[in-house]
Amino acid sequence: MAGNTITKPSDLSCTPSRAARELGLKRGDFDLAVHLGRVRTVPDEEGGGRRVSHAEIDRLRSAAGFPDTLLESVRTVGTTEGAALMEVTSARFTRLARLGLVVPVKFYLNRYRAVVWLYLAEELRQFAADKNHTSLLNGRTPERLRDQLQEGLDLRPRNWRGRHLGFLLHQATDPWERAGALAALLDPVQVAEIVQDPYERAHLNRFRPEPPAHGTPGSAAAHLAERIMTADDPDEISWLRADLTQVLDEARPHRPAPRPTGELAVPRPTVEPTTSSPLLSEHRPEPMAKPAPTPDAEPAPEHERSRGMLGWLRRRSA
Repeated sequence: MAGNTITKPSDLSCTPSRAARELGLKRGDFDLAVHLGRVRTVPDEEGGGRRVSHAEIDRLRSAAGFPDTLLESVRTVGTTEGAALMEVTSARFTRLARLGLVVPVKFYLNRYRAVVWLYLAEELRQFAADKNHTSLLNGRTPERLRDQLQEGLDLRPRNWRGRHLGFLLHQATDPWERAGALAALLDPVQVAEIVQDPYERAHLNRFRPEPPAHGTPGSAAAHLAERIMTADDPDEISWLRADLTQVLDEARPHRPAPRPTGELAVPRPTVEPTTSSPLLSEHRPEPMAKPAPTPDAEPAPEHERSRGMLGWLRRRSA
């Protein structure tokens, strides 16, 4: 009938590129804002990926201090500028980052294929303002922590993975997507040990996010980014394997993996998390900002770790 207008879902939202322009953000800053929850996205009902509602753009534009406040909330700095913000030397800043006391939010590869870690300026200022950190900023590094640094401790890749996993899980809308997020941080060999059914493994891979783009696919830079994306610490791998096993147990009854008509699913043996794989390193640091355990510390029983990585992420967000 004349005068009647049908409103499509896409009329109520816009693409990420359009939203970035509306908010005055570079695309990389916009993606980080989404990652941090500063900008809320919605699924595209037509299957085209995530979108941003016009109501969300209006909410952000009407906030006090826009656009400066939004821009500052996603401002990132490297080691030199981060050290200046915290009023410490670059060497001390690097030690704090390797110990997991300040956590990177992004990384990129420079022209020499060296990893450059980036940190939220907002978080660094908060860390420096906390009086509990005065000795870490101005005093002598405790001997126990110095020993860990001399042994090669570097929690920056692991902490970045934990942060990235939190973002992927936040964006997931069903168990298969959560399983894909966990699988994205495991080596394919590890995933194959857990998901032995080839049809199920193929279905899981549909939900496995790609690593952040760095260089052309197959390039040395892309391979380095994949290595950073892949867990290499024994405890981290064990937690991811345990959580993936548990989430798959939720995903199977939710929506079984498709398979040829008439073929029955073969029961899968339970695969316990293991640290015997040759992919695992000898080093065993604790998660996030906690010091690594001593080499002779025994791992916690599996039933206590079954919610390891997911539980840790939920405690951080609480």
